Amino acid sequence: MEDLINRIVSIVSEHDKWRHSTINLIASENVMSPLAESLYLNDMLHRYAEGKPRKRYYQGTKYIDEIELLASDLMSKLFSANYAEVRPVSGTTANGTVFYALGGCGKKALIPPVQAGSHVSHTKFGILGALGIEHIEMPYDKDNFNIDVDKAVKMIEEVKPSFVVLGGSMYPFPHPVKEIAEAAHAVGAKVVYDAAHVLGLIAGKALSNPLTEGADVMTASTHKTFPGPQGGVILTNDRDLYKKISKIVFPVFVSNHHAHRLPSLAVTAIEMMNFGEEYAKQIVSNAKALAEELHSLGVKVLGEKLGFTRTHQVILDLSDRGGAAEAVVRLEEANIIANKNLLPWDPPDAIANPSGIRLGVQEMTRFGMKEGEMKEIAKFISDVLNGKDPKEVREKVIEFRREYVKVHYGYELNEVALKRFKEYLEMALNLTL
Repeated sequence: MEDLINRIVSIVSEHDKWRHSTINLIASENVMSPLAESLYLNDMLHRYAEGKPRKRYYQGTKYIDEIELLASDLMSKLFSANYAEVRPVSGTTANGTVFYALGGCGKKALIPPVQAGSHVSHTKFGILGALGIEHIEMPYDKDNFNIDVDKAVKMIEEVKPSFVVLGGSMYPFPHPVKEIAEAAHAVGAKVVYDAAHVLGLIAGKALSNPLTEGADVMTASTHKTFPGPQGGVILTNDRDLYKKISKIVFPVFVSNHHAHRLPSLAVTAIEMMNFGEEYAKQIVSNAKALAEELHSLGVKVLGEKLGFTRTHQVILDLSDRGGAAEAVVRLEEANIIANKNLLPWDPPDAIANPSGIRLGVQEMTRFGMKEGEMKEIAKFISDVLNGKDPKEVREKVIEFRREYVKVHYGYELNEVALKRFKEYLEMALNLTL
């Protein structure tokens, strides 16, 4: 048993060391600040807090109540929303809660096409299908890499859905919220904006706030461009909808909502209030720099006529290179982490070897990289795609990454936090430090 325990510890240790020697370009990941990460390990991870603050079904939650109310208030202020629901444990459960509140078996929802970046939870394969809601895909403009507004408006008028979903997981250009919301509201439909990928860009004012453009409710995960703990959030200005949503989160989708993440969420909200604009601006600038340099090196990057990207994402088209499946494996061998992705023109059955690679720069930006570093990363990627030995590139990546280990746009541990962390380890783990 001792050997097995040591093996488990070794696997975790090796993972930690390896990931800090890689260039992580997964568009759905990020890292917390040292302060937020230290607060993630706390006694709340053992506890239940079913129900709402000060209306719990368990005793022993007075401090959880306090931190949950604080986190909700900070998220509300950050996004200019009257109501924030922080109990969903993921973006998917946030979506499920809202879809359940707005739809029902036999109802209809309009979503962006799957190949154009709609998240699986938006579809018949995920939450919509599980709830018996019919998913209908809106027309897509492949030239502009966005929803075809005129055709989508006509579809909304004809279908009269219960709700329309905007936002997605492949998202270089923001969706037309105002135009879609006007059409949806005219037929009594609600607009749900899934901001999972761009929540940090909205917080940092690099993208418009969908709630001010007509969206009725915004869902998101809290760990992508928003660099907090893994979890979900629902934001709205609609009081009646919020009351309905709050009665669905628990008991329908969540029992214990992992309260130990809430202190980290609260800290991250404060970080985004103070550093968010600078961070978001650098993310978008870095994404553009990466796209432009890859393009100059002969890699096909989507959206050239539109400036390549307006978010953290850069989308590569490898259809003329045999697809993306082998490419992402070779990139990982070079310590560059990215994911293959369907492109709008790929057939659904191309999922095993789609045409695209989706890159996201938010984590490397968090580690202090700027436009110059993006150009170096582009050269690494180009070398691998053009057949250079990944092991040779990996040595250069490891050396390059050594200069970028400090988290920026966030808080270090101060004396009070360091004291608490030491006390927690000594008390909970019976350590002497």
